[in-house]
Amino acid sequence: MTEFHIREPSTSNATSPKIKPPPKVSKIPGQFFYAPSDDGTDENLLILLHGLGDTHLPFSKLGKSLKLPQTAILAIRAPEQVPFLYEDAYQWYTSFDDLGETIERPNPTPALQFLSKVLDHLTNGCTWPPNRIHFFGFAQGGSVAAEFGIDRWKAQLQSKKAITSSETDSTVERPLPSFASIVTVSGPLLSYPTVSTLCPTPILVVHRSPPAETALPTGALNSFKKAYQSVTESKMGAKAPGMPASKEEWEPIMRFWSQHLSRRQVDGLYEVMTGMEK
Repeated sequence: MTEFHIREPSTSNATSPKIKPPPKVSKIPGQFFYAPSDDGTDENLLILLHGLGDTHLPFSKLGKSLKLPQTAILAIRAPEQVPFLYEDAYQWYTSFDDLGETIERPNPTPALQFLSKVLDHLTNGCTWPPNRIHFFGFAQGGSVAAEFGIDRWKAQLQSKKAITSSETDSTVERPLPSFASIVTVSGPLLSYPTVSTLCPTPILVVHRSPPAETALPTGALNSFKKAYQSVTESKMGAKAPGMPASKEEWEPIMRFWSQHLSRRQVDGLYEVMTGMEK
């Protein structure tokens, strides 16, 4: 078991309740698993997005096993069932054509629209501030998480532009809300990033080296750097399957979270971040 200290949050979240309302089944399309923080303080929310052909169930178990302090978890099942299969296998966007061939340039827009509905419910109905929401995605789920971070940031920039143009006092600077962090494991960006201002959300890009089947395409890391201010890379071995498979491969991810998870001070005590149990 690995331990990390959590940083002091730079901004106060006094208006956010210590215990958040759970998401409502009627507000999130499809199936999901939610669990509040084990220690009774819901300061962070970790949203887990599975890969192509999977469901949310393995990621709900993963989220519980991480035991991140002051962190609730939400594992979401992708909205579309993979065609041609007679088992529980889901996809975040259409991945195959009518002949069953892989689509080389898929369109993630349906997934981004799906997550927008989820986010609206989490922020408005469950009182989660965007800067306390973290994403962890594997393969297709990682791509969707990274694309969603850019999509929401572009929306914030457009909103700021509209507000600024209508304000008489142009000297007022309002900080733009962004997500707390994103971890994408073997999930490249699907689109060419075009942003006027880089997204401040820290992102960790975890990937395996070639000839691993889940190795990132050439230039993938540079694409992230054209969209995000802070991009950290973590390389895993080429022989194992896609997901981190050892304590050594999980360590950079746990260290990343230790740097970006927020904490709510309780009675002057300082929390210690506990890693995933083995």
